[in-house]
Amino acid sequence: QAQIVESGGGLVQPGGSLRLSCAASGSLFTIYDIRWFRQTPGKERDLVAHIPRTGASTIYLNSVKGRFTASRDNVNNTAYLQMNSLKPEDTAVYLCNVDYGRSGRVLDSWWGRGAQVTVSS
Repeated sequence: QAQIVESGGGLVQPGGSLRLSCAASGSLFTIYDIRWFRQTPGKERDLVAHIPRTGASTIYLNSVKGRFTASRDNVNNTAYLQMNSLKPEDTAVYLCNVDYGRSGRVLDSWWGRGAQVTVSS
């Protein structure tokens, strides 16, 4: 029922920036935590950022701290991943994962299809 759509990926040179968007729609449940993952061929899926609904601090993968900023707009049900000072090792498919629930209880989790980010000169 829910739809999660990532956008904003593309090709960028090292040192450049991109901003990914994660738009959630199609569900009447409350969105709780949002997470950004990234996946490269032959590698484990890494948690890039974990964004609580409110209150708690966002947690980042160590290798992106200081370069990436994850945020969310709860009014528009959209999350963002601002990526600065991009490095070739940031090349990956970036996936958005959204928790849904009611009354403070997580009931379901949905994934987007992913957005390709390629960092290359």
